[in-house]
Amino acid sequence: MTDARMTAWVRGRVQGVGFRWWVRSHALELGLTGAATNLDDGRVEVVAEGPRERCAELLSRLRSGESPGHVDAVVERWGKPRGGYPGFAER
Repeated sequence: MTDARMTAWVRGRVQGVGFRWWVRSHALELGLTGAATNLDDGRVEVVAEGPRERCAELLSRLRSGESPGHVDAVVERWGKPRGGYPGFAER
């Protein structure tokens, strides 16, 4: 499996509802490193690194409608992993 870096910006009612905790839980289950960060504009930025297939699975889960709150849209960007994440953080 090829490693990748997936960055997703999640829009909707995703702050103050346990969304970042939910993302962290699923990312750790998938063996990914990275972070879920609240942005000033109300979105959550999710950066995940690890096997591309597992990053794609996390992206699928972000879009599943099963997360806390309500997701209106998810926009993603793919790239090469940069490292620097010792685990998966909520910021």
